[in-house]
Amino acid sequence: MARVCQVTGKVPVTGHRVSHSNIKTKRRFLPNLQTKRFFLAEEDKWVTLKVSTEGIRTITKRGLYTVVKELRAQGEKI
Repeated sequence: MARVCQVTGKVPVTGHRVSHSNIKTKRRFLPNLQTKRFFLAEEDKWVTLKVSTEGIRTITKRGLYTVVKELRAQGEKI
């Protein structure tokens, strides 16, 4: 469960790699995860999150404190 976005919950999905001759073999599509530090001003500390780029946009739009509060309500340890 290492490749999971902490904000959006994105996980790897499976699909096919298709060759020129149309032979299909299994492959994984991994989410674009970034390990990023955010400064939580309300608690005067840094938090490190493993988030997808969509998760970074969500934090920018809704605010870090709101997102962290919801994650803690879901039982995530931050």
